[in-house]
Amino acid sequence: MRTAHIVVTLLAALMAGFSGTVLLLRAPWIVQALTDYRVPRGWWTLLGVAKAAGAVGLVVGLFVPFVGVLAGIGLVVYFLGAALTVARAVGSSHESGERPVVGMPVGQGWHRVPAC
Repeated sequence: MRTAHIVVTLLAALMAGFSGTVLLLRAPWIVQALTDYRVPRGWWTLLGVAKAAGAVGLVVGLFVPFVGVLAGIGLVVYFLGAALTVARAVGSSHESGERPVVGMPVGQGWHRVPAC
């Protein structure tokens, strides 16, 4: 079980770190998504730093569990905010007749269903 914990933690840290890094480097595909979702430009650096700090916190949490718990909570809150931002952007779009299904179990991802 310890091995699984380490592997999952490192994978989560790698994904959060990559995501934070490409945001801080302003990768064109990230900039396009943030623009489409109407995330204010002034927030981009803070969001990238938050993801990178979460990644570092997860790795440190392997040695100091309290730090890992705080980093995990921070990343969950961050990504809940991201999910709400996407839902708001898609929900206010008149181009699409689809809506995201909110509340799907973790790992299911976002599914699209026709709007009623």
